[in-house]
Amino acid sequence: MKQVEKMTIIKHRCIAENIYELTLQGELVQSIEEPGQFVHLRVDNGYETLIRRPISLANVNKKAKECTLIYRVEGEGTTRLSLKCVGDRVDVLGPLGHGFPLAAASSGGRALLVGGGVGVPPLYYLSKALKQRGIQVTHVLGFASSAVAFYEEEFRALGPTYLASVDGSIGSQGFVTDVIRKENLAADVIYACGPTPMLKALEVSCPDQPLYLSLEERMACGIGACMACVCHTQTDPEGSSYKKICKDGPVFKAGEVVLG
Repeated sequence: MKQVEKMTIIKHRCIAENIYELTLQGELVQSIEEPGQFVHLRVDNGYETLIRRPISLANVNKKAKECTLIYRVEGEGTTRLSLKCVGDRVDVLGPLGHGFPLAAASSGGRALLVGGGVGVPPLYYLSKALKQRGIQVTHVLGFASSAVAFYEEEFRALGPTYLASVDGSIGSQGFVTDVIRKENLAADVIYACGPTPMLKALEVSCPDQPLYLSLEERMACGIGACMACVCHTQTDPEGSSYKKICKDGPVFKAGEVVLG
């Protein structure tokens, strides 16, 4: 059940170039149902930051009433967010959207988690949830360079982890699909989150496996009212059949929607 709450910052640090880890505490955490959901943050009351910022959940600790977000500073809103300190409060709407279907992976089975850039964070919470269900997890994480890479050791603590970077400064040079092919990685189900070109490449290269994709998209309302984040369905790619990424997603089964 979504709600609005002024959550308290209990931890906030830079973990890579322009990448920040933000931990919030509040009652809203108890409503989070599944990995892949997100929250909508109002940074402040300024005109330039009137629209909320959607940020995925990287980790959840319901017992402590804490959730961790990882975001990249790239505009006015996230720049202002990065300046907030421990003890400050942030206006949060959430949890929003439908996350990754855990039931798609059977206990004792294998899951491959593929992330790119700021699409990596929700996979950490997903990996922890899958492992608790007795599922073997393998991760393939792609970054532009070593300067913006993060959480390598955290993922390695959960299962085999492969890295790729565009410039070759960390892991293998190339893309996540190159690593999957080179290492001949196989799984019963694949979960992925990252930029659209990466998701498209996975959809093409893994046509015969259950594949769930979390789409990255700019949003306004975050609750499906404004129609700012719609995408066509595969059954009606040029027509009037749409899915709202914020409400119907952000996670979709491969082939369900047209990747922009």
